[in-house]
Amino acid sequence: FNKSHSAAYALIAYQTAYLKAHFPVEFMAALLTSEIDTIDGVVKFINECRAHSIEVLPPDINESSTVFTAVDSRIRFGLAAVKNVGEAAVNLIIGEREANGPFSSIFDFCQRVDLTKVNKRVLESLVRCGALDSTGIYRSRLMAVLEEALDWGQRIQREKNSAQMSLFDSGAGGDIVINQPAIPSLDEWDDREKLQQEK
Repeated sequence: FNKSHSAAYALIAYQTAYLKAHFPVEFMAALLTSEIDTIDGVVKFINECRAHSIEVLPPDINESSTVFTAVDSRIRFGLAAVKNVGEAAVNLIIGEREANGPFSSIFDFCQRVDLTKVNKRVLESLVRCGALDSTGIYRSRLMAVLEEALDWGQRIQREKNSAQMSLFDSGAGGDIVINQPAIPSLDEWDDREKLQQEK
């Protein structure tokens, strides 16, 4: 019994050591994915990546997959690992992105995804962790306009789904035109505030 277990564990240890030595980025991405539901596990393996000079890229609504993925000798943070963002919401976001291209702004995001599943809590978590940084707007400004963006997106979606005549003017091609809320002019959070919000 003991010898058979020793042989099996030795084989697994050899295989994992080989993968870690020859495919370190893919190996660490797989380890991070295996701990995706455990914050302590994710933190532990991110520190291991740092120790081996493997860069872990932040989550991004336009780049991230559901799980951790190897991208050009770096690891892209998986959206499902972000606290308060469930896998169902992530699948909706990725499905919409693959079907209709990347998201250009928080307003584009709010009008395209199903806001009954990607709710305020999910969007707040995505903004706080930096997943909307690729839109080019400061996180402080995104948080300030978040509720208005959600309301605006819901109005657009209701109009699109409504069988009745629109109360709003239609643009070229029948697109619904409702003025976007203004993004407030705020300074970006300092590094300490950013880290606190990310955590």
